[in-house]
Amino acid sequence: MRLGRIGQIGALVGVLLLVGGASQAENAVAEAPAASKLQATYEVSLGIFDLGDFRLTANFDGPQYTMQANAKFEILKGLLFRGGGTTRSAGVLTDAGPKPSVFEVSYKGGDKKEQRFMRFADGAVSEFSIVPAKRPNPHNVPLNEKQLVNVLDPLSAAFLSIHSNLPPGDSRLCRKTVRVFDGQQRFDIVLSPKRTDKLLDGAPSDIPESVAVCRVKYVPLSGYRPDNAGVEFMTKTDDVEVWLASVPEERLYLPYRIVVPTAMGSGSATLTKVKIKTSQ
Repeated sequence: MRLGRIGQIGALVGVLLLVGGASQAENAVAEAPAASKLQATYEVSLGIFDLGDFRLTANFDGPQYTMQANAKFEILKGLLFRGGGTTRSAGVLTDAGPKPSVFEVSYKGGDKKEQRFMRFADGAVSEFSIVPAKRPNPHNVPLNEKQLVNVLDPLSAAFLSIHSNLPPGDSRLCRKTVRVFDGQQRFDIVLSPKRTDKLLDGAPSDIPESVAVCRVKYVPLSGYRPDNAGVEFMTKTDDVEVWLASVPEERLYLPYRIVVPTAMGSGSATLTKVKIKTSQ
């Protein structure tokens, strides 16, 4: 099985986990969450295969936050594919949403290894690097400095800037565009209302049953090759969706379920566990 295909679903899960960050409503408030620690586990599947899981831990100290996510993926106990990585982010929560200060990710899959690092200053990306370094692809749409202002890293976008007074299942949660830079590509994720649904069987029992289901559009802006098959597919499909679930007493919305069509079948990431430790 080609690494490119497995890498595609891994990248899609990463991108789509961030769309929860687009759920900040216009009347969102800037206040430190009551939680001092949040832990969430997502099970990831691709077609008939269980790929593995994605585990997030977020710690809060007033407006300051630090997050770490660990992912492990394999198919047929590693006979076809094995990979995983660690992602970290830190920053400050403001009235305009999260303001990241640093982001890093380390990934290994098959024979591929990669590390990315980003630093932010004054609301913009001030430096970024990829190891091993890649030669500039002359076919890629070039980045420009203006595109790196007022952007979020994927992890901050996924799980913060998500406070809202709107009730669970409210379609207004799905009316938002989030600006993202992942260290290589600059893209927007555009959400629009699709329907209201209910949690699946086996969902965490302490979150409200009603969820807002959003249609997701991926809009690449720079750092990508226009004739890339994966990019072309993602820009054209209307079948990507994210389900937003409310975390009680937090006015916090997490992506509960992400559904992504791929060449290998439907991919999904589903929240199976969530644990919150509140400040004393």
